[in-house]
Amino acid sequence: MSSDRLRTPEVEALLRALLALEDADEAYAFLQDVCTIRELQELAQRLAVARMLAAGEHYTRIQEVTGASTTTISRVSRSLNYGADGYTRIIGRIGDTSAEAGE
Repeated sequence: MSSDRLRTPEVEALLRALLALEDADEAYAFLQDVCTIRELQELAQRLAVARMLAAGEHYTRIQEVTGASTTTISRVSRSLNYGADGYTRIIGRIGDTSAEAGE
């Protein structure tokens, strides 16, 4: 399975680092150091797309609000429908914060 190939010692160390973060400020600082500005913006955009898809928004509206390409929206949709349920779990935990998703 492809997720088994992803579970390298380096990825496991990254996961432990993420789990060790104590608050939003620490998470922000860590992500700012570990990601480029573009990478962080892309991650945030994907989460916004996932939240809008989960809320039943159409691709056109998602594209207008987030600026995401149809390719990105399709990939996020595929992950929501056939992925490892990561988006679904997080969306359930953070609740309805649709104003943050651009609505």
